Amino acid sequence: MTSIFEPKTLSETMTDQQTYYETMYILRPDIAEDEVTNHIDKYNKLLEEFGGTILDSQMRGKRRLAYQIAKHREGIYVQLSHQGDGQHIFKIEKAMRLGEDVIRYMTVKQEGPLPTPRSSNKGTSKSEKKENIEAKVEKKEKVSETISEPSNSENNASEIQETIES
Repeated sequence: MTSIFEPKTLSETMTDQQTYYETMYILRPDIAEDEVTNHIDKYNKLLEEFGGTILDSQMRGKRRLAYQIAKHREGIYVQLSHQGDGQHIFKIEKAMRLGEDVIRYMTVKQEGPLPTPRSSNKGTSKSEKKENIEAKVEKKEKVSETISEPSNSENNASEIQETIES
C-alpha cells in the first residue's frame, strides 16, 4: 500500500475555501489602554449578540494615519475576523458609526482558509520575557566561547553548528 501525494482537484480546493469577514476599525489615539480593551470586548460581545462568530481579534497598536481624520494624526488599529450570515455586519457597523471613539471602520469579505487565532505578546508575563532574553544571551555566550577556543577547525565548526541548532 503506497501512498503517493495526489494534488487536489479544483472542486476539492474550492471546498476548503470558506467565507468569513474581516473588520478593521480605528479608535481615537487618546484613549487609555484599559479603555481600548473595553472597546474591543464591547464590539466582540455585540458581534456575538448579532449572530456572528469571532474567529480572531487583534489589537494592531497605534499607527500613524495616511491623512488626518477628525483632527487626529494617529489611530489605534483593531482587526476582527468573524463569520456569520452577513446580516450582523450592518448592525456592528451601525454601532461603530454611532460610537464616538471609532474614527474609521471597514469590513471586507474574505474567502480562503479560516484565520487561526494568534497569541498576543501581552499575555506573556515580564518574567517569561526575561527568561527568554536570558536564554538567548546564554546561547550567544556559548557560541562566542566555542568560536574563541583555538582547536581543530573541523571540530570547532561542528560544535558551533550543534550549539546554534540547539
